[in-house]
Amino acid sequence: MNKIAYLQCPTGISGDMCLGALVSSGVPVEYLIEKLNGLGIEQEYQLRAEFVQRNGQQATKVHVDLVHDHHHHHNHEHNHHHTRHLPEIERMILKAGLPSRAEAWSLAVFRQLAVAEGAVHGISPEKVHFHEVGAIDAIVDIVGTCLGLDWLGIESNDEGWPLLYCSAFPTGGGTVRAAHGQMAVPVPAVLKLWEMRGCPVYSNGIDKELVTPTGAAIATTLARDFGSPPAIAIKQIGLGAGTINLPIPNILRLWLGESASLQSNFSDSEDTSSNLETISVLETQIDDLNPQAIGYVFEALFAAGAVDVFTQAIAMKKSRPGVLLTVICHPENLLSCEAVIFRETTTLGIRRTTQQRAILQREIQQVEIEYGKVRVKVAWKGQSPEKVIANVQPEYEDCAELARKHNIPWREIQRLALQRWYSIND
Repeated sequence: MNKIAYLQCPTGISGDMCLGALVSSGVPVEYLIEKLNGLGIEQEYQLRAEFVQRNGQQATKVHVDLVHDHHHHHNHEHNHHHTRHLPEIERMILKAGLPSRAEAWSLAVFRQLAVAEGAVHGISPEKVHFHEVGAIDAIVDIVGTCLGLDWLGIESNDEGWPLLYCSAFPTGGGTVRAAHGQMAVPVPAVLKLWEMRGCPVYSNGIDKELVTPTGAAIATTLARDFGSPPAIAIKQIGLGAGTINLPIPNILRLWLGESASLQSNFSDSEDTSSNLETISVLETQIDDLNPQAIGYVFEALFAAGAVDVFTQAIAMKKSRPGVLLTVICHPENLLSCEAVIFRETTTLGIRRTTQQRAILQREIQQVEIEYGKVRVKVAWKGQSPEKVIANVQPEYEDCAELARKHNIPWREIQRLALQRWYSIND
């Protein structure tokens, strides 16, 4: 099962809210402290977590308390000065001995943040001063979040990114004090990060800074996609509290679970004859396309990963005959199938729905008849002891090839293959 996660941010996202949601999900604070100590800044801050109430709901607040005592003062200033540029922060992360995924993700988040800040100020990412974000704060928030996601065992995709998804962002509003005086919310770095990933945003009417640069950098670097939740079987919810009280509970919600697009068996206690899987269905009606093009569309859709494609004859406006094209595919192939339909047909709109489908377990077996080999698709219900064969079907293409080659009716080849399979499996 793929372990995936979804960040739901009704009141936005900040670095400490991410940490709170992760600690709430079971990541031990001691583990974070131990691993963060490798960065060599443990003199400068203290990390602690507590339960807090936000509009009557309990959530976890993680505090990064900066240490300002005079004993460390010189050292502190010196370090502070040093941890302000991207190359220095990258060196700290590389020397810290972090788990490999946490290291790679932390570097990527800082790089993204520096690229955005640099674009805002018109300077290269390497020259960015991390004063607006507060260097120590940003380092602890970002590296801590990457450590937590790694610790929770969120799967990586082929490129090594976590299977993390994120909701649309509330814009917030009003102004916020920063190093350069008052700034409009969303602050420029946040807008730049949203622009870099084409993020969906909306206003929830709250005129406060809801998304911070650190929070935006974490989400826009690590999330694969933004918007509605993915198909997920929820196993656990982590609740991370923001600092201020807002009209709605200021809580970031981390949904942890398993990707539901993979076939999921019900618990063994239930007697289920089949597996359920999530499937996407695309449909569009077409009334002005050369019928020859439809055949080509079928081939292109199967090449793009469609599970099945079919058309139905329909009557359309102005009494035009048309076809309804329906494509069934796994959710991960939805966009490529949609692209094929837009490219190869005249349609201007495609409807998409997500459905559950019950599927029988199946496998391909091979039988040998006097004319050659035929593959046979066998489907069954239930588990081994009381396994019931539900369907046995010789592969059409194999039968057709032998029928042509030996000049024998297709039905005869198909009958021989079935007969052979049953004689072996009696």
